[in-house]
Amino acid sequence: MNNFNLEKIINKKLNAHMFQDYAPNGLQIEGLKNIKKIVTGVSACQDLLDQAVKLNATAIIVHHGYFWNNTEKIIKNMQRKRLKTIISNNINLYSWHLPLDAHTELGNNAHIAKKLNIKIQGYLLPLVPWGTFDNGISGEELSSIIKKKYNRTPFYEKPKYNSKIFKIAWCSGKGQNFINKIDLYNLDAFLTGEVSEETIYVARENSLHFFSIGHHASERDGIIALGNWLKDNYDLDITFIDTNNPI
Repeated sequence: MNNFNLEKIINKKLNAHMFQDYAPNGLQIEGLKNIKKIVTGVSACQDLLDQAVKLNATAIIVHHGYFWNNTEKIIKNMQRKRLKTIISNNINLYSWHLPLDAHTELGNNAHIAKKLNIKIQGYLLPLVPWGTFDNGISGEELSSIIKKKYNRTPFYEKPKYNSKIFKIAWCSGKGQNFINKIDLYNLDAFLTGEVSEETIYVARENSLHFFSIGHHASERDGIIALGNWLKDNYDLDITFIDTNNPI
């Protein structure tokens, strides 16, 4: 497949034009025109790049790419090595960030709901869906389900009055700051990838169950689903590589 055609196909599927993001979505580094082998992963770290080179990949698709708004505009050290690996091997690097979090079919947030059996009811914010558990669930039960589904023990802060969870909101990745914007919605719980020091006080003072399941863990499923969608619809050779990250 042509490298620019692949970008157009995914941009259309993920409605990328609808997002003002912190980094460019789509083709970030141009490589060979004809794409034969694709590697997917959560983040374009050096480990992922090296494994892609070993597999003779002509394209890498990730959720976390490069050229973030808050990064230095100087190419040196780690960034130089990464870019050299990509460019010297003629690899195309693609990244889709917020579009892959928010997509209602392939997105990270949609997969969190599916894994945890949450019935999506709507959105409190564009990146913060909310949903329900029919009969309610205890915080300990939900923590156990998370451990089973994500193969990791979540960070769990339970409220003083440990009532059941009926109504929950969530955001994959680094979504802990959204907890400051949802206090008016009468929630029982909030779930995200990361946790900050101040998050705990917000959860306690709003009597919320709070779960942090890991940034990386919460954003594996979207990129896997995108790869599977491309395989099913365009018969592409795609390998997902899961680089270990405990955060």
